[in-house]
Amino acid sequence: MEKVRVDKWLWAARFYKTRSLATEEVHKGHVQVNGADVKASREVRVGDSIVVLQAQVQRTVTVLGISEHRGPAPVAQALYEETAESKKRREAEAERRRLSPEPALAIEGGRPTKRDRRDLQKGWGDRWTASVD
Repeated sequence: MEKVRVDKWLWAARFYKTRSLATEEVHKGHVQVNGADVKASREVRVGDSIVVLQAQVQRTVTVLGISEHRGPAPVAQALYEETAESKKRREAEAERRRLSPEPALAIEGGRPTKRDRRDLQKGWGDRWTASVD
C-alpha cells in the first residue's frame, strides 16, 4: 500500500475521532496537503507535508507511514512526524492561552440574582403607575 485517502489517513493517525469528522474538516478547508487545499479523496503518500488546523492550532506534519486502519496510539504516532516549527508554534500558543486572563473574570456583575431583581423593582414603584392623576 503506497497511498491512501487523506480522510482515512487522518482518522488512522488519530487526528480525528471518526472518519466522518476528518472528511468534514477536509471539506471545511482545515487540511492542506503540500500547501494546497484538498478534497477528502486526495491520496496521501509517504513524504507529503500535511497542515491540520485543530481547535485554532495549526499543526504541520510529515507523513512517515501509510495505514487505512486505526490502531493503538503508539502505532498512529509512528505514521507522522511533527515539524520543529510546528511544535514551537503550538507550545507558544499553549503558553499564551495559559497566561491570558480568564474571560469570565471580565464580567463584573453577571446575571442578577433573585434578590438583585427584587431590589431593582423596588425603586420603580412611583414611576410606573397606570392610574390617572
